[in-house]
Amino acid sequence: MLKVLSPYDQSLIGEIPLDGKEEVENALSTAYDLFLDQAKWIPAHERIAILDRTVAIMNSRIEELTKTAAREGGKPYKDSKIEVLRAINGVRLAAEHISQLNGEQIPMGITKSSENRIAFTTREPIGVVASISAFNHPLNLIIHQTVTAIAVGCPVIIKPALTTPLSCLAFVGILKEAGLPPGWCQSLISDNEASEQLVLDDRVNYFSFIGSAKIGWYLRSKLSPGTRSALEHGGVAPVIVEKDADFDEMLPALVQGGFYHAGQVCVSVQRIYVHESISEPLANRLAEMASKLVVGDPLDETTDVGPLILAREVDRVEQWVNEAIESGAKLLCGGKRISDTCYEPTVLLNPPPEAKVSTLELFGPVVSVYSYTDRDVAIKKANALNAHFQAAVFTNNLDVALDTVKKLNATAVMVNDHTAFRVDWMPFGGRDVSGIGMGGIQYTMEEMTRVKLMVIKSNKI
Repeated sequence: MLKVLSPYDQSLIGEIPLDGKEEVENALSTAYDLFLDQAKWIPAHERIAILDRTVAIMNSRIEELTKTAAREGGKPYKDSKIEVLRAINGVRLAAEHISQLNGEQIPMGITKSSENRIAFTTREPIGVVASISAFNHPLNLIIHQTVTAIAVGCPVIIKPALTTPLSCLAFVGILKEAGLPPGWCQSLISDNEASEQLVLDDRVNYFSFIGSAKIGWYLRSKLSPGTRSALEHGGVAPVIVEKDADFDEMLPALVQGGFYHAGQVCVSVQRIYVHESISEPLANRLAEMASKLVVGDPLDETTDVGPLILAREVDRVEQWVNEAIESGAKLLCGGKRISDTCYEPTVLLNPPPEAKVSTLELFGPVVSVYSYTDRDVAIKKANALNAHFQAAVFTNNLDVALDTVKKLNATAVMVNDHTAFRVDWMPFGGRDVSGIGMGGIQYTMEEMTRVKLMVIKSNKI
């Protein structure tokens, strides 16, 4: 049995049977048989109706879904509610995009050999989708990895993080209640060995993974030939701040981007490179604001920062911060654990470039500020790591903004906003070590289809 514990106080939330190799095989067989038998495919209008009913059910259970996500994942209540609302909108977006999955006409007759022909493409579901999800958005990530598959007509098997399975199970239950036929979305609560069996099976046509780079790249290297994959890993989000940046607008954004969900987001603000003329004032004001954040019970509506997902993550963050301070970083606020799973929002000034907080994804409530004199040098430092996801620049100079966007190695660069900004209809994904493939509801739906070409020859054309 899997014991699901509250990350805040380690209390038992529930117990769930663990699925093993037999359950994985049954899930794969069910999904594969559905895909092979086109008579069982769900027509587009029925998929739209099912997802519309799903939206209606979710809207009636916002409070229940919010508390489930907050309780198991530790994200504060107010942020978990935003996640639930995003998830509902994600289902709606998927339903709306079904009608936009179309092909195109391919020109013929432009050479002698292509005379008397007409050609066009259509899009078909790619096949069985296997998805492995992460803990930090226990409902919204599940939406992105399941509803997209359902929308395009793919059977999907979802394996949630073992720390946060309850939101996933609740959503799969809602899909069933909304009329999704059996087998089209199956959940597996399984350990690493059984999960690997799921991913590496040659009946899987598309593999979606959100989690650590080490595991993601390993699994991709073992995929069956022809299996398409999308990997979303972490980043070490850099921010460039020029001396003309607006403090009053910038600081709330940096606080939100750095300490939202205790920094446990793949695009959290982690490294802020600030022009030396304003670096200390900015760092001090950032620390002042961070020190006022309320850390505590995620079910308390006044809480700003909740726990880290596991006690060992607090141990790691504490070690990394201590290492940075011992190596010369200036501690401006925080720097201490509050409990086994809660850590103070922390701001460091000028950690050494070789420190772990400067070189690795921290995934905790710690933000580091570095001063610079030359923006190009700062950009070079921002690009120096092999993880590249989202970045940001704060400036009121349009030329500087455009130049910085061009030079930063990132899939997305925010201008005068924090690195963690996202809406679910925009392209979202890492490059290099940070991942492969592009997320976002409609982008994922496109990736979960494949093109079929039809060429008709007739002397009447």
